Amino acid sequence: MPQVNYDLMSTPELKQYFLKHRGNQTAFQAYLDRINQHPLRIIASPDDPDFDEKVQAAIRQKLAAGNNSQQ
Repeated sequence: MPQVNYDLMSTPELKQYFLKHRGNQTAFQAYLDRINQHPLRIIASPDDPDFDEKVQAAIRQKLAAGNNSQQ
């Protein structure tokens, strides 16, 4: 069986590979390592009085970053 290089896979590709090969502990560990390298950023807590404003600002920032990368 050929050796799989998880580093060459994008995160969505690695996720799909792991989901198709659920018994593969090495793939599972590679996926966990990958997602732990980029933890989710907390924008606001639900009880934050500026919750809506902070979420909308984060969405605008993400859209602007996507537009800049396409140009």
